[in-house]
Amino acid sequence: MKPVLCTILLSLGMLFVTADARAHCQVPCGIYDDHARIHAMQEDASTIAKAVKKLNASADKTDAQSFNQRVRWTNTKEEHASRIIEVVSTYFLTQKIKPVKEKAKNKAAYKDYIDRLVACHKVMRKAMKVKQTVDPAAVDKLNAAIKRLGEFYK
Repeated sequence: MKPVLCTILLSLGMLFVTADARAHCQVPCGIYDDHARIHAMQEDASTIAKAVKKLNASADKTDAQSFNQRVRWTNTKEEHASRIIEVVSTYFLTQKIKPVKEKAKNKAAYKDYIDRLVACHKVMRKAMKVKQTVDPAAVDKLNAAIKRLGEFYK
């Protein structure tokens, strides 16, 4: 009876787990794949670009099916932008970027620290912006910000 009860409880517990499988742990485990995170954000940005394109193409359509598709593309755009913000905050800001004191002897290390923080902030701000608009230029700026962040992790 105990194995059955454990299986049931474990199964019920799994129903309440909402963690995104793409997000990184905060154990810290020491297992990092910076390139995979950058690539995933680039894929998210590509999905956002497609959503923006589809939303703009269907802007004049008033039928129910087109409305339904616009809602779905809008939700997709939101989800992928939120995913980018999540990766930057839970992976880069909390796991990869280690604080450097301003008065550190190595001024280059402090400048690098600030540059990385700025790059993360730009990605997060650009991801927020694509949620607010259907302007392809906003997606281009997001892609540029992700590319810039990726330059730190070659």
